[in-house]
Amino acid sequence: MSISSEHKPLGKQVTGSLHMLSPIVELNVGGEMYTTTLSTLKKHPGSKLAEMFTGQPKLRTDSEGRFFIDRPGTYFKYILEYLRSNQVPTQCIQDVYKEALFYDIEPLIKQLEDSPQIFGELVARRQFLARVPNYSENIELMIRIARAEAVASRQSSVIVCVVRTEEDAARCQDALNSLDMDKKSVVKFGPWKAVPSISDLLDCIQMDVEAKGYKISFQPHAAEKGFRFKSHDFFYKFLFTWW
Repeated sequence: MSISSEHKPLGKQVTGSLHMLSPIVELNVGGEMYTTTLSTLKKHPGSKLAEMFTGQPKLRTDSEGRFFIDRPGTYFKYILEYLRSNQVPTQCIQDVYKEALFYDIEPLIKQLEDSPQIFGELVARRQFLARVPNYSENIELMIRIARAEAVASRQSSVIVCVVRTEEDAARCQDALNSLDMDKKSVVKFGPWKAVPSISDLLDCIQMDVEAKGYKISFQPHAAEKGFRFKSHDFFYKFLFTWW
C-alpha cells in the first residue's frame, strides 16, 4: 500500500494501518513538503510525533496524499534534522523550541533548554519575573490603559511605579498620594526579592510589551509641581506609539 492519493479519499482521515505503509513518508507541514522515513519520525517512541505515526493513523492527508501536520513548516526542517542526525539547531532557537514542545521530543527539549537563549529566558528572566507580584497582569493592565487613551492621538502614555523593596513601596504610596492624577491609572510593579535592578525590570516590561506587537519606549516621569519626592526614584512614563 502506498501513500498516493488514489488509495485514499481527498482530505479524509486515513483509516488503514501505518504498519502497512511504505517506509518512505511524504509530509505536508503547514505547506512545506518533506520526505523522510517512518523510522525517523518514530525515533523517540514517547513523543507526540511518534504517536502520530504509530498504530492507527491520526493525521489527515492533503490533495496529493501527503500526511498533513498543521504546524509551521519552516521550523520542521530543524526537528527532522535532529531526528536524523542528533544535530541540535543553532538557528531560530525560540521557534524550534516551541515546536519541540509541541511534538514532545524530550531529548531535544532538554538540549535546547541548555542553549544560552532558552536558558536565559527560562532560568534567568522568567524566574526573576515570577518573583515580581502580578507581573503578567500588570502588563495587560498597561496595554488596556494605553489603548483606552489612544483615541485620535498618535501616542498614549502610561505611568508606571517601580519599587524594589518594601520600604520603597511605602515611600511610593506617599508619593502617589501627592500626585495630581488618577491613581488608578498608575501601574505598580514590585517589590521583589531577586538580584535584578529596577532598570532590568523596565527592560523586561518593554521587551514583553513589544513581544505583543506594540511600539513602546520609556523615560523617567517628570516631576509635577508640588511633588514631594524625586519622581524618577519610582515613576516612569511608558509611551505607546500607534502610527
